[in-house]
Amino acid sequence: MANQEAPRKGFADALIRLGEKHDNLVVLDADCAKSNMTNLYKNRFPERFFNIGISECDLVGTAAGMAVAGKVPFANAYANFLTGRAFDQMRISVCYSNNNVKIVGHNAGTSAAQEGATHLPLEDISLMRSLPRMTVIVPADAVEMEKAVEAAYYHEGPIYLRVGKLPVPIVTKKEEPFKIGKAIKYREGSDITIISTGIMLDESLKAADELEKQGVSAELLHIHTIKPIDKEAIIASAAKTKHVITVEEHSIIGGLGSAVAEVLSESQPAILRRIGTNDRFGVSGKMDELLDLFELRAHRIISTANELLGHRVTS
Repeated sequence: MANQEAPRKGFADALIRLGEKHDNLVVLDADCAKSNMTNLYKNRFPERFFNIGISECDLVGTAAGMAVAGKVPFANAYANFLTGRAFDQMRISVCYSNNNVKIVGHNAGTSAAQEGATHLPLEDISLMRSLPRMTVIVPADAVEMEKAVEAAYYHEGPIYLRVGKLPVPIVTKKEEPFKIGKAIKYREGSDITIISTGIMLDESLKAADELEKQGVSAELLHIHTIKPIDKEAIIASAAKTKHVITVEEHSIIGGLGSAVAEVLSESQPAILRRIGTNDRFGVSGKMDELLDLFELRAHRIISTANELLGHRVTS
């Protein structure tokens, strides 16, 4: 069984390392520093940490002002409230003004768990992807999170970074290259393409391995950057397999599945199935219970693949 670590721990570790090198890195939080683990940065660099309070709009506006002053602000809050309440500030003060602000949505996806439907963000990627100039990054685990934070710091422009709270399996490797906008191919295949994002890489790897045992050659692409999405990788794989499954811990409306559908509809015909949460809200429950409820598991990917392979697409 793979080792597990909370993505938020990888986030905090990377922030501190960057803070030791760059005194222009400032961290802002909406009174959730302990939960978001930004308190670790506060303890190390108290003069570069700012608690704005439970006011996401002020958090984003303040971060935008700091960016204008030459700082590189990481603005942290729970993903559902941050992307929902402060959307206007992100649209105008960050994206329209093209300010170098890093928006960090914590407690993302099913990691909100027992906090219930009001706290469980299943729409945040969709909202952030719609904003011009916004880059959207969804790492798979704590190891990839560290690389994503470093890439975000050096990237000039607005970024939305999705961070989970609870431990998840470590499935990526430190030596793997991370480049914003570039997919990572984890399996080479010819029958079907599985495209995953975030923590769904773990279940997708399990599914690809089981499909191989069944005689199905599954190609697996990990898309850590939802926007700008790696069109070339998607088109090349879909052209080969003609069958595509997307897997995300997010609504199938507006997230990875929609982004891939946009690419395929314009460039490469393929049969597509989207796996994620459907048009619904979350509920309260343990993370594993929610993943079971939403059927975000390898068995669903496998059954969907077997169903798809009963169809063929002509060029």
